[in-house]
Amino acid sequence: MTILVAYVARPEGQAALDKGIEIARRRNEHLLVVNASPGGTTADPSALDVEAFERVEQLLRDSGLNAQVKQFVRGKSAVEEIQTLTETLPVSVLVIGLRRRSPVGKLIMGSVAQELLLSVSCPVLAVKANT
Repeated sequence: MTILVAYVARPEGQAALDKGIEIARRRNEHLLVVNASPGGTTADPSALDVEAFERVEQLLRDSGLNAQVKQFVRGKSAVEEIQTLTETLPVSVLVIGLRRRSPVGKLIMGSVAQELLLSVSCPVLAVKANT
């Protein structure tokens, strides 16, 4: 089985990664950390730069777990990429990070977390960053 972590280089992403590592240790499962963005001509703040990607790789190596990080930038949204992974891999749980937003912000901007909660068939664990 696989623990799947949706990761962004923000406090909520780190909270999801920390919880994913904890669960993978406890259950002795594979850990897959995914960063996904559609790419294109506009900069996506959720996409990892090289330094952030290498930092996650090192953290996973240091954890001693059977773990890997993947970054997808192939024209699909983060939700589409993660949905595909949950449909094609034996995912025991998807771990996502939540950030605090106002009700108006949620209405206007939408929410990747909300879309994932409504669209994936595996269990989802939503964690908040310690702020």
